[in-house]
Amino acid sequence: MTTTEPIVEALLSVSRAMVALAARNLATLGADVTLPQYRTLVLLAGGGPQRSAVLARELGVAPSTLTRMCDRLVRKSLVHRFHRHNDRRSIWLGLTPAGRDLVGVVMEARRRELEAIVRAAGLSGDAHDLGVLHAFVRASGELPDREWWTNWEVSADPVEGAQAMRGALA
Repeated sequence: MTTTEPIVEALLSVSRAMVALAARNLATLGADVTLPQYRTLVLLAGGGPQRSAVLARELGVAPSTLTRMCDRLVRKSLVHRFHRHNDRRSIWLGLTPAGRDLVGVVMEARRRELEAIVRAAGLSGDAHDLGVLHAFVRASGELPDREWWTNWEVSADPVEGAQAMRGALA
């Protein structure tokens, strides 16, 4: 057994619990999105508008898979596609206000459920434990909660130089 194995096993268990929590929150709220679609919305909420190729890489999917997923999100009015006035070749994706609001509602529901779980388990975080968790979050490429919420607030704001795409799924 390596020295990292116990923590990796514990984090795998936590990961399963977190995915179950996210799926449960989406179902309870009647959100008409799959977990991969929701992950796309979360990335756009935390990172702001992104080029489709960059978002596909971040999600670990083929560009064609991202296109199909975003077609569905556009039809649901959760995401919009656009070009930048100085780069008509790249397709950009951003949240609509409805997309931002959906992510916010689901995140708040997750927060409430996590608070209940933490209380029920009798957990409290000392500075060391919190430091470990924050280091894990940063190493995974995610943002700490306060930074994420700061980005979420402006994630559906108009983008300077954006030009709506023409077509049925724009």
